[in-house]
Amino acid sequence: MSDTPGEESHRLESGTPAFRRLNLALFAAGFATFAILYCVQPLLPVFSQEFQVSAAVSSLSLSLSTGMLALAMLVTGSVSEVLGRKPLMVAALFSSAVLTLVSAMAPNWHVLLVTRLLIGATLSGLPAIAMAYVSEEVDAKSIGLAMGLFIGGNAIGGLAGRVITGFLTDWASWRLAIGVIGALGLAAAVAAWRSLPESRHFLPRRASLGDLLRSFVLHLREPGLRALFAEAFLLMGGFVTFYNYLGYRLMASPYSLSHSAIGAIFTVYLVGTFSSTFVGHLAGRLGRRKVLWAMIVVMLSGLMITLFDNLVLILLGIVAVTFGFFGAHSIASSWVGQRAHTAKAQASALYLFAYYLGSSAIGTLGGLFWSTWGWTGVTGLVGGLLAIAFGIGLWLTKLAPLASSVQGKHNT
Repeated sequence: MSDTPGEESHRLESGTPAFRRLNLALFAAGFATFAILYCVQPLLPVFSQEFQVSAAVSSLSLSLSTGMLALAMLVTGSVSEVLGRKPLMVAALFSSAVLTLVSAMAPNWHVLLVTRLLIGATLSGLPAIAMAYVSEEVDAKSIGLAMGLFIGGNAIGGLAGRVITGFLTDWASWRLAIGVIGALGLAAAVAAWRSLPESRHFLPRRASLGDLLRSFVLHLREPGLRALFAEAFLLMGGFVTFYNYLGYRLMASPYSLSHSAIGAIFTVYLVGTFSSTFVGHLAGRLGRRKVLWAMIVVMLSGLMITLFDNLVLILLGIVAVTFGFFGAHSIASSWVGQRAHTAKAQASALYLFAYYLGSSAIGTLGGLFWSTWGWTGVTGLVGGLLAIAFGIGLWLTKLAPLASSVQGKHNT
């Protein structure tokens, strides 16, 4: 609901019971989003065998979800400007969890693909709206911490979704594995429903297509938002490409690591859980301008370290790239809501559209660099993307704060 007199300054602050409930709800939502989205990734060979489809066709179980997620966010972000934040977030969690349970019982390949496509659509009601909710309801100094916990939930959810399905598939079946992920999604939905504080600062807008389109144009005209959208595309594109082809390198000589050993590397995502929270809190104290570009430098440094042949150094480089990415993402994503005066969910949706578009487009392009130039080609591509992102980060330090911002000069 909208602000009432006397409530306008009562935003959620760290250390309060309401803020702790918020953190539980955000972490649960972030966990469920990535667990449900990425749980099929380790199952692609299993799908190829059971449904007699090629590897490329099997990958549709993931790519259809992420592609639909990117497109649908542009719609759900706008819908939330009319209907509100919490109702859509909770509905998204419940519906995606139920669809995941349905996919576990899919009688054939086409039904499985349809459910995965619908899961992408329903999950779109979470990331962008959560970003808008945080920017509206949380005190400026606590936004980085709150957003960091949501992204930390993403990291653990992405890790758990891959590990749980891999283990349970070996132990029982892929259907049980996906069913367990669906059950965890339902538990996350209940946690969000019961713990997420009601909106107190949301101002509903009338359902006008013309107004919604105009607000999209306004976001794209704002220089700071355009820069943050570009950062999303570049950083996520580089990060996904890095991980996509790292396994190919480590399976080859002289490392010859097993699939299990390479899968264990995903535990590095736990570093992302720490960095998203820590860096988000740090940015709340020092200002996003001073921290964003530094996280990109951390990513670049880690990338360069992986050029060495020593396996220990490569692992250290992986840790640095992961730390820097999740830290930078937590800063940029929370900054979007601060620079958008109105239609914050739309602005968040545009950020995440660029984020997932980078994952899809650059992740595929990286395959050409790998097949032609090997790991040197991959690091060259990712390094070029990060260099551009670094330049944009430096430009953002010089960008004038929004004059009408009420969140504090250092945060805009």
